[in-house]
Amino acid sequence: MRNDLKQNLLTATIYALTGLIGLAAFTYPFFLPRLVVDTSEARAETAPLLTLILLVICLGVLLLEVQGQTVSSKMVAALGVMVAASAALRFLEVAIPGPGGFSPIFVPVIFAGYVFGSRFGFLMGTLTMLVSALITGGVGPWLPYQMFVAGWIGLTAGWMPHPGNPRLELVMLIGAGIVWGIFYGLIMNLYFWPFIGIGTGQSWDQEAGLGKALGGFAAFYVTTSLVWDLARAAGNALLILVLGLPTIRALTRFHDKFRFRIQGV
Repeated sequence: MRNDLKQNLLTATIYALTGLIGLAAFTYPFFLPRLVVDTSEARAETAPLLTLILLVICLGVLLLEVQGQTVSSKMVAALGVMVAASAALRFLEVAIPGPGGFSPIFVPVIFAGYVFGSRFGFLMGTLTMLVSALITGGVGPWLPYQMFVAGWIGLTAGWMPHPGNPRLELVMLIGAGIVWGIFYGLIMNLYFWPFIGIGTGQSWDQEAGLGKALGGFAAFYVTTSLVWDLARAAGNALLILVLGLPTIRALTRFHDKFRFRIQGV
């Protein structure tokens, strides 16, 4: 019991550190007095390091998860299968683009986090983005930022309660799909927005004040991204409405089966 507590504390510490690194990666331009480089130069320099950090963290968490638990090794195998399946959905998305920013890969991440827990969900989101990018050729300076946000989607899905009422459960999952459908695009805009308009006086400038900056970002988001994000949110809601309860039940049986085996050892 004491070893399990230490392992859980260590894993929680790793995830907290990951959150701080991700927060710093998205927000560091706002602490600079004035931006003088374009987005490709700024992000291309930090992206490989961020990707490496995320991979090391994922590997560390996986090693912690499999230590001394037969059930965890099986869950790691399940994680690999689910990541591969979700990455295949990304390939389908590229081959047959959906409307706006719709993408089918976020719903499996929400399901995984909700059923298997926040740690599993974080790994699911992070690794899904990595594997799908390798498959579709979507590797670029934006990749680690996508990995961070997708990991946060799975992480927060594991924090949701599990009500006994199936209708309430479905409404809750649909709400998560809608919220993250919008917030994914909103957060990802921070990846490049501070660098827009460099040399024209329209980029982030700390001296201009927070109010003007927020107004500029809001105008940019509404005019360029909101419609795409609403399409993603609507797609998430529709997929969860159609597939939510059957998929959750199937994944729960899968999860409980492994739990039963470990208790019987």
